[in-house]
Parts: sequence; structure tokens; C-alpha cells
Amino acid sequence: MKRILLICSVVIGFIAFSAMQDNKAEFKFVEETHDFGKVPQGKPVSFVFKYTNVGNEPLIITAVESTCGCTVPSVEPKQGTPVKKGESGSITLTYNAAVAAPFNKFVKISSNSKTPLKMLYVKGEVVAATGK
Repeated sequence: MKRILLICSVVIGFIAFSAMQDNKAEFKFVEETHDFGKVPQGKPVSFVFKYTNVGNEPLIITAVESTCGCTVPSVEPKQGTPVKKGESGSITLTYNAAVAAPFNKFVKISSNSKTPLKMLYVKGEVVAATGK
């Protein structure tokens, strides 16, 4: 009898734990990589990555970190503001096209989602400005 009770307790605990894991917030981005193509040198370019919280709990972005100073992120709603289930937000990445060369940059997004670390990518090629 004790053995059956122990097995039932373990099964119920496993089911409860699994249900708790499914209740987290979750990102759904329209696009996770953007290709700017050819970009004129000296002209910053921006792209807006739009997302929706498709999870069951409010999504909270705790940090957005760039790999270098040439890629600047901007978060809407502001970092730390809860995004409720079904609501949307955006992360704008601005790349400073200062050096003529191909580029492939990313930002790391930390949050309370099922996948707590998410990456967004921008790529392209900065072409030298033509002299007039």
C-alpha cells in the first residue's frame, strides 16, 4: 500500500511540475534575423523586431546586451515592464555603418520566458561611400 501511495505521489508531482513549466511566458518573434543587404558607409540603419507573448504568464525582459557599440538596441515597452499574454512589443536594433565591410551582429535578450536567453541577428555589407 505504501508503495502504491509513493508511486501515485511521484506521478502527481511530475504532472504538477510539468504543468508549472508550461505556464511561463514565451516570445514569438515575427523575424529573428534581418539582412540589410548593402548599406552606404556612414549611414546608420535600423530594424524593428516585433514579438508577441504567446505564453500564459507576463513576459519581462530583464536585459538586452549588444555584442559591440556599433549595434544599439531599444526596447518597447521599456525593459522590466511586463508584457501580458497576447500583447506585443518590439526591439529596435540600430547598426552604425561606420566601417566598409560585411557585418553579422547580434543582441542577447534575457527574460523570464521558457527560453530565458534569446538572440536577434542583423547582417549586411557596408559599402564605401562614393566621393563626389
